[in-house]
Amino acid sequence: MPLDDVAVDVFDKESLRRGAVTYANYCQGCHSLKHLRYSRMAHDLKLEEGVLERDFLRGQAKLQDSMLSAMHAADAERWFGVAPPDLSLIARSRHPDWIYSYLRGFYLDPSRPNGVDNAFFRQVAMPDVFASLQGAQRPVIKKGGGVEAIVGLKHVNQGALPPEEFDGMVADLVNFLVYAAEPAQLDRLRIGKYVIVVLIVLAFVLYRLKQEYWKDIA
Repeated sequence: MPLDDVAVDVFDKESLRRGAVTYANYCQGCHSLKHLRYSRMAHDLKLEEGVLERDFLRGQAKLQDSMLSAMHAADAERWFGVAPPDLSLIARSRHPDWIYSYLRGFYLDPSRPNGVDNAFFRQVAMPDVFASLQGAQRPVIKKGGGVEAIVGLKHVNQGALPPEEFDGMVADLVNFLVYAAEPAQLDRLRIGKYVIVVLIVLAFVLYRLKQEYWKDIA
């Protein structure tokens, strides 16, 4: 199956805030963001203290802590067969389009331990955490040359969210993971355009200066 396109914009603070809440509610139970601190996220996303405490700082978590999962690796291996990966750099090791497609690519498979598989990561150990929101899907299989291939996914029943809203929620989550993979990009991308302008002006000044120095020699 081809990957679905997702538009990411790390300067869309509303999207990042929505994605952060989705991560905290549906992902952080198993997956950590060990390279991102609550304090850095609060500063970059302009989160008020009350919102931070209500939606993110749960249990014994403190503002200066990294965004870690409470699940122990040994327990995860016993329950799922493998410890869930840290997601700090997932958007750099995997393309955002892949993450977006993967999160929307679960389908029913009674032969699997969790009852689902994924069109973009076969024999996946992760359960479908968004099943209640997206609804159940079944694969559309095409046979050719003695090979079966999944060419699409079809809804079996509707989830709590309409398809457009669910896709938007997943897009916000992917956007947040792209930000989490490199929080400094907010400053780097903002400052970079001014640096380029300065370098262009400097190059023009140096070129004219070179012409002035060498005009008598030429």
